[in-house]
Amino acid sequence: MTTRVIGIDAGGTKLLAGLVDEDLTVHRRVLRRWRGEDTDGVLDVLVGAIAEVRAGTGDVAAVGVGIPSQVDFERGRSMSSVHLPLWDVPVRDLLAERLGLPVYVDNDANLAALAEQRRGVAAGADHVVMLTLGTGIGGGLVLGGRLYRGASGAAAEIGHMVVDPDGPPCQGSCRNRGCLEALASGRALARAGAEAAAREPRSALGRAVAEGREMTGELVTELAMAGDATARAVLEDVGSKLGLGIANLVNIFNPQVVVVGGGASAAGELLLEPARAVVRRQVLPPSRDEVRVERARFGEEAGMLGAALLALEEGRA
Repeated sequence: MTTRVIGIDAGGTKLLAGLVDEDLTVHRRVLRRWRGEDTDGVLDVLVGAIAEVRAGTGDVAAVGVGIPSQVDFERGRSMSSVHLPLWDVPVRDLLAERLGLPVYVDNDANLAALAEQRRGVAAGADHVVMLTLGTGIGGGLVLGGRLYRGASGAAAEIGHMVVDPDGPPCQGSCRNRGCLEALASGRALARAGAEAAAREPRSALGRAVAEGREMTGELVTELAMAGDATARAVLEDVGSKLGLGIANLVNIFNPQVVVVGGGASAAGELLLEPARAVVRRQVLPPSRDEVRVERARFGEEAGMLGAALLALEEGRA
């Protein structure tokens, strides 16, 4: 009988849970959205989602949880988080006590990187950089075939790399200006879309706002794919800013593959080709000619599947 685990991707605005087997087949999914919960509330939502996935499924071997936090992996402890109230919280132990199951906890983007490097678009590569574009920008590094977590679990905070010191303030508890997250995340895309709609009220983007539609990254992407020139220009500009961050990362780490995932990656080539153009201009050889910049194979499910892989791999260790 195949082993089944539960994978959780707890992002800045929503949570995705899945019952996953060793082939990474997902047998059940649960989606929840955060509504301003405090620390106890976040843990309650996690437990509730896991219970819903687990109901009537038989044996579940373990639970893997990805959180948008700096994580002390050895202790399963969230040290700090920009987007959720998880400061110095023993997430692993608290969940294991309530669930009666082994629980493994890591940074959400680390786990997205794990999924893509093991089974996704970067399979076979030993040097991989992962960016997850959602509410913020998460980062994961696979170096020499192993996840790189840093000295204390705080590595790969790629979203907080400053690319424009005169840029807009960053989000949440980050005190910086001009972080990559402030310029190229899903929220940044929505902000740029709103600014473009105000400048171009006759565009499809401008008309959508006038009709009362909420400005989101998804709306910008939808209208860009439908051919609106203003929305396409927004994606090109945000993609170029994303490319600045990627170029820096390629020059530093010399990866074989840079994987771009998360909800905002749904824009596909409209976002990625402008990013690649910046990489071609700004990265030094030989990295410039060797690196691939690819959209995640697993899309928004990369973090959840990576969390399942963590549970499977750690459970066998």
